[in-house]
Amino acid sequence: MDGSHLRESTQELFETSEAQIRYRAYRSEYRRYDAYSRLQAAAVAMGESLAIPEIVAIGGQSDGKSSLLEAFLGFRFNVREVEMGTRRPLIVQMVHDPTAAEPRCRLQEEDSDEYGPPIVPETGVADAIQRRTEEHLRKLGGIAVSSKPIVMRAEYAYCPNLTIIDTPGFILKAKTGEQDNTPDEIMSMVKAQASPPHRMILFLQQSSVEWASSLWLRVVQEVDPYFQRTVIVASKFDNRLKEFQERWEVDKYLSATGYLPPNVRPFFVALPKDRVIQSSAEWRRSMQEVDTAIFKHLREGIKGGFDEERFSSRIGFTNLKKFLEEELSRRYREAAPATLALLQERCDAVSAELAASEIRLKAAEDVGALRRAAMKYADTVARQVVVLLQGSAEPDPMQHGLTTDEERAASRAPQWPGVTPGVVQPLHCDNKLFGGAAFERCLEEFHMAVNGTRFPSSMSNDRIRNIMYAYKGKHHNGGTAKAAEDIARLAAKEALGPLLDAACIRLAFILRRLYDIAADRAAATMGSKENLHPYIAFHAALRSSHQSFISRLEEQARAMLRTHLEAATSQFAMNMYLHVPDPGDPVIESPVSSDDEDDGAAAAAERKADGAEVLNDRLKAVQLGADGAGPGPGRFEDNTPSRRAPKSRRVALEKKEKPVVAAPAIPGAVGSTADDVVSAAQALFRKIRCAVATQYAPATLKSTFLDPMTDRLGLETSLDLFARSDSDFGSMFSAAGAVAALAAKRDMLARRVEGLIKCKNEFQELAKCL
Repeated sequence: MDGSHLRESTQELFETSEAQIRYRAYRSEYRRYDAYSRLQAAAVAMGESLAIPEIVAIGGQSDGKSSLLEAFLGFRFNVREVEMGTRRPLIVQMVHDPTAAEPRCRLQEEDSDEYGPPIVPETGVADAIQRRTEEHLRKLGGIAVSSKPIVMRAEYAYCPNLTIIDTPGFILKAKTGEQDNTPDEIMSMVKAQASPPHRMILFLQQSSVEWASSLWLRVVQEVDPYFQRTVIVASKFDNRLKEFQERWEVDKYLSATGYLPPNVRPFFVALPKDRVIQSSAEWRRSMQEVDTAIFKHLREGIKGGFDEERFSSRIGFTNLKKFLEEELSRRYREAAPATLALLQERCDAVSAELAASEIRLKAAEDVGALRRAAMKYADTVARQVVVLLQGSAEPDPMQHGLTTDEERAASRAPQWPGVTPGVVQPLHCDNKLFGGAAFERCLEEFHMAVNGTRFPSSMSNDRIRNIMYAYKGKHHNGGTAKAAEDIARLAAKEALGPLLDAACIRLAFILRRLYDIAADRAAATMGSKENLHPYIAFHAALRSSHQSFISRLEEQARAMLRTHLEAATSQFAMNMYLHVPDPGDPVIESPVSSDDEDDGAAAAAERKADGAEVLNDRLKAVQLGADGAGPGPGRFEDNTPSRRAPKSRRVALEKKEKPVVAAPAIPGAVGSTADDVVSAAQALFRKIRCAVATQYAPATLKSTFLDPMTDRLGLETSLDLFARSDSDFGSMFSAAGAVAALAAKRDMLARRVEGLIKCKNEFQELAKCL
């Protein structure tokens, strides 16, 4: 019956003038809708965001969205049985085609704007969608839901020109076997689908639920607070009708007074409940019968009827379908000029991006251009490292800085061997620092660690006795002094050597961290990292060059510190220590907090004078020549053979002013004990420790780390990266699929440009018909 009626209607379209007018109007509307449908499919495939008028259906899982979708399509495909809408959004493009006696349903291919073959029979649509969904979710790692939509185009003589995005239904609790956060994921995905301002929201809620008790109405208000683009539908209206007896009850419910804003006029829809219906014709006829039965009940079953003039256009599925089709068509007409302008804008932008991609692809084979770009980028990174060492407030300390404890843990350096844990806490230890600030704080921490080092307990009595007896009967009265010197020398090397190594490791770690910060700043400053982004091998080589340079500096610093430690424990230094007062053991105090810095300034100055500067100040006060002929304050007599003064002068100076030094006891003589030797060795140890902490180590660490980083980093990395043949240099830019990645991006942009131009041309033709 439906088929013969369709053939008669189709024949009539071409036989009468009135029918021809209707047909031309239909074709104009069809072309407009078809152009938007194809544009929508292209946008989904290309990942474009275009302001295309669309309808998004949202609601609870059992509120009737699936049945309403079948009603719009005009045929059933058992969507509810497989819960199609609970996994991925479904964009259903319904095309009214009078010649399509049977529905033609096709799914758009993933990542393409092409559609697959028609699904026959139409009842297999749900299974095809389920298979597509499960395969996609499996590729994503077995997640519960995905926001990537499925696009289905349905051409049928009994469906309207309408596009509806069917979203997963809201649920309160995940099903057995699903992740517990599935309800939250569905909520987030539906909000994202309904948020764009160009989309209409079709919100469904069962009529048996009071507006004041709605669970999901608040979701609509979050994305559309004033319901300016929301159409509210009360589904399963026939169930609610059974509760009404009089007209005032019906009119009060239909008006939703006091619950919804005055501008909101809900629709009230009921659909067939009989799932035994087999044919599509029976399904459409049942929908008409339900609408007729509802109006009959309102007019005859309610005492006084209802306000038909006010509410009749809002009751029944037929009126809802007519309203949505007209509203979407109106939005299409209004949006056409803006859509055409947006398409032109996107075509120009993507075409420019395609041209830039072509240039980058050609540059990948131009070694000279690559050298220039790479050298410029490497030089910028090196200069940014220097800026960070000198002090910069631009990088966010919360993102790039580390506290002292974090720095210790990340560097994996020994925690100041021989020093009690927790004693060494420099100023600003809780602040997140990097670069030059972190370097200075680490030097302060090293200074405190050295001052906190005590005479090693490993110097056992047996070792001391061995040294003492080795000098017994030698050096006349100087045997005890020589024994003390050897013990102090050994103790200093054992205690201070590991501290010097730990300082090198920590400072090298601080410098290595600067590469990532400098690389980010270089990309933001000059934008060249974007051009070199695909070249992973180059960035790896540049990083490796930086790290290797710092490793060389670390080795040099360690060697120089060892040399200085040898000098500080040499016999020449031991002779000089005879004229230097014992600095004692400084007291290491807790750091002053940032809130108390002003009040603790005087205490900090006093702590500095009593600690790190004690030896230096006393060295400056030493006078080796009372008559002014000596070397002067703070300097020592060079007593090497080539510079030694004549014997007569040395004797005169010694007679004139000889330092008062207690005569050391001879081992084994009266009063000569191990305690005397240890006491003298401890005094020498403190002098060595102070000399290392205040003179040798800080200056050496700064000169071996900071000066080369400032003066030679750019040159060293350039020699390492660019002093090579073209083929060797080019390998950094052709490895790891760099050229293939650029070519793939170029091809993707070319396809996008082609699709956008095609859509733009279709809309230009459409504009001529408007």
